[in-house]
Amino acid sequence: MSLAWLLRRLLLMIYTVVIVCVLVFAITQALPADAAQTLLGENASPEALAAVRARLGLNDPVWLQFAHWVAHAATGNFGISMRTGLPVAPEMLTALSRSLLLAAGALVVTLLIAVPLGIFAALRQGRPTDTATSVVAYLGVSLPEFVTATVLALLLTDILPWLPATGYVSPLEDAGLALRHLVLPVLTVSVILVAHVMRMMRSETLDVLQSDYVRAARLKGLPQRTVLVRHVMRNALLPVITIVALDVGYLLGGIIVIEEIFAIPGIGRALMIAITTRDLPSIQAGALIMAVTYAITNTLADVVYALLDRRIRYD
Repeated sequence: MSLAWLLRRLLLMIYTVVIVCVLVFAITQALPADAAQTLLGENASPEALAAVRARLGLNDPVWLQFAHWVAHAATGNFGISMRTGLPVAPEMLTALSRSLLLAAGALVVTLLIAVPLGIFAALRQGRPTDTATSVVAYLGVSLPEFVTATVLALLLTDILPWLPATGYVSPLEDAGLALRHLVLPVLTVSVILVAHVMRMMRSETLDVLQSDYVRAARLKGLPQRTVLVRHVMRNALLPVITIVALDVGYLLGGIIVIEEIFAIPGIGRALMIAITTRDLPSIQAGALIMAVTYAITNTLADVVYALLDRRIRYD
């Protein structure tokens, strides 16, 4: 992994973010809502509407509005929310931190369960244990999120009454209570991700087990554990890293159902509220923050690729 490649990858990430900025701004400009009307209400006078449009720069050419928005966004200033009248950036970043906490917990649980299960199923290909894990994986992929969330909430809250069914508590306020609030949402998200990652891990492990270098390692008399750790797992994990990186986009934007069911004020839920209320600054900020996070994650995935497999060289 050369410095030149890393610089090119960072430039590509910046290019992606710029394209997202253009698309987000264009989409919000195409919305039928009038920002001044949204702020002042339906009964606002024409004079008041004109004054607000002038203050917000809505009368400027579109390219100038875009330039001002990008310049402010680059400094972390996304404007004032039309819904709350508060700065958008702190609100969206706080919501992002809640979603990232949920996503991180789900990814940790997923990797701890899916990777060993995938290897276990591959080593017992065609046996009842392999069939059972495959059936569980298909069920996990097939069940809708709201069904999984509802079933887990109904079952586990009765069996384990100390688990809260809904709500969110910051770990800074009470770490123990915050952890209990995260158990059900993390398990719900993990059910889907475990099925997805486990199937990929099983498939890649089977391919690696049939490779020449694994056969050579076994012929040398290396222990089974050494073969699995040094040769099989390290190479089978490469496609899994890609899947996990792609799942970050789902975890940030696609868990709105989970956040709604368990009343978690995350970035997906905040963006949905902004869309329904036509809060343009919040929509722009939420979409851009999610895109930047996604771009950073994919860049990190490429770096991990190179670190895990020394055969990969980015020149």
